[in-house]
Amino acid sequence: MRLAGKVAIVTGGGSGIGEEIARTFAREGARILVNDINVAGGERVAGSIVTANGAALFQAGDVTKTADVKAAVERALAAWGSLDIVVNNAGYAQKGGPMTEVTEAQFDRIFAVNVKGLYHTTNAAIPVFRKQGGGTFLNVASTAALRPRPNLTWYNASKGAVVTLTKSMAVELAGDNIRANAIAPVATDTPLLPTFLGEDTPERRAAFRATVPLGRLGQPSDMANAALYLCSNEAAFVTGVCLEVDGGRCI
Repeated sequence: MRLAGKVAIVTGGGSGIGEEIARTFAREGARILVNDINVAGGERVAGSIVTANGAALFQAGDVTKTADVKAAVERALAAWGSLDIVVNNAGYAQKGGPMTEVTEAQFDRIFAVNVKGLYHTTNAAIPVFRKQGGGTFLNVASTAALRPRPNLTWYNASKGAVVTLTKSMAVELAGDNIRANAIAPVATDTPLLPTFLGEDTPERRAAFRATVPLGRLGQPSDMANAALYLCSNEAAFVTGVCLEVDGGRCI
């Protein structure tokens, strides 16, 4: 198993890409702390992992709140005595539409979750990683950062920040044996997809699929498998990478 003995926190682990990452990592031997503001979803995912003979706990929390993030790290340490991987997956998406129609409150929430959330998780986890001699961050960015589309401007910008943060983290933390990488998913078939599409219709889905050279939407398993590689020892010499998991869309 590729993550045997590892301890991982997965933020936004109660649905979508985060859920699949949590399940995949558990299947590969990791002990998983599922962290999500969605209590029902988080408990469901953690419970199903345990039922499948994996090791998992659920910790409710909002990544925009310092105390909640610290509590998640402390819970993992109390349960398992170490922390090896932090997956910054929790995200907030704007509904597709003109940038001038995004309210200030929506703007603040986009950046609070997608960018400030990383501020909180890194501040909580870096001291732990340094003390134990290393660790891995996996940040979930987006193809929106690399090939921005109209009507998602503020979301695009927040994910652009994630890409830059990942690269800067990689060079700053390398001396502590802390790796930082990101994945950039294309539109993925999760509960968030209708938000990105603006209107979830067969026609809109078909139009988007036509822009992807491999001819389909992303699946959560596509993203989880890429995350697994970047968090495994197979990627021990890989840091600062933003891996496009996009069926060729960013070419």
